[in-house]
Amino acid sequence: MIPPELLKKVRRIEIRTGRLVDSLLGGAYHSAFKGRGMEFEDVREYVPGDEIRAIDWNVTARAGTPHVKNFREERELTVLLLVDVSRSEFFGSGEQRKSDLVAEFASLLALAALRNGDKVGLALFSDRVERYIPPKKGRRHALRLIRDLLAFRPASRGTSVGEALSFIGKVLKRRAVVFLVSDLLDEGFERDLAAARSRHDVVAVRVADPREAALPDVGLVTLEDAETGETVLVDTGSTRFREAFASGGEGARKRQTDLLRSLRVDELSITTGKDYVPELTRFFRMREKRAVR
Repeated sequence: MIPPELLKKVRRIEIRTGRLVDSLLGGAYHSAFKGRGMEFEDVREYVPGDEIRAIDWNVTARAGTPHVKNFREERELTVLLLVDVSRSEFFGSGEQRKSDLVAEFASLLALAALRNGDKVGLALFSDRVERYIPPKKGRRHALRLIRDLLAFRPASRGTSVGEALSFIGKVLKRRAVVFLVSDLLDEGFERDLAAARSRHDVVAVRVADPREAALPDVGLVTLEDAETGETVLVDTGSTRFREAFASGGEGARKRQTDLLRSLRVDELSITTGKDYVPELTRFFRMREKRAVR
C-alpha cells in the first residue's frame, strides 16, 4: 500500500515536470539525442542530387535504371537514470536538499523520455547498486520510477561511482543514453567511466549545494562527513580557513571537469535552490548543434 502523502508528492512532481517537458523541453530533448542509427526503409528511383553512395547496384542492374536506398532514423532510445542515493545526497543548506533536486530532475528526464517514446530505466546506487528497474515504456512505468526516486532510502551511506558504472556494463546489452546523476564525491572511477563511455552515451549530471563551494562566517561549527559520520570542529570566522575550503572545493570540481572532458563525457551542473531549466535548455541546444554538424 502506497502512503497517500507519497502519492501526492508523485503527482506534484508529475505535474511540475510534465509542464516543463511540454512547454520547454520536449522538442529540445528529441533533437539532442539520436536514435540507434539509420534503418533501411525502401528503394526508390534515383533523382538528381541523391548521394552516389546510396545507389543500390543490385536493384539498379535488375531495373535498368538507377535506384537508391532510402533510410530513416531509428528514433527509439534506451535511457538509464543512474542515480546516486548515498548519504551525501541528503545534504541541503536551504529549503531544498540535493536528494530533492535529484528526484525532480531525474523525474523530468524520465517524462521527457516517455514523451519521446523511449524506454527508460532506473538504477539507484550508494557504494553498490541498491535497486535496478529495467528500461520500459509507458506512463505507469514512469510513475513507478518517480515514486522510487522519492521514497527510496538506501541501506548504505557510502558512494561508489565505479561500482555503478560497472553494473550497467552487465545489464545494458545495447547502446543507451546513461544519465549519471551524482555529486561525484568519489575517486578512482576513471577506468569504469571510460569503459561505460566506449559503449554508451554517458551524460554526467553533477549535483551541488552552494555551501559546498563557500562557507559563511558563523564562528565555531561542527562539520560532519555525511558518508563516514566523522566530525570535525572548525572556525568559520577564520578568513584563511574559508578561503582554503573554497579553494579545495574549486580544485575538486576542476579535477572532475577535466576528467569528464578527457573522456568526452558531457557535463551538466545543477544546484539546490537554483532554477535548472536555463542550464538544461542550454545543454540540449549544445547537443542539438553538435548532432547536425
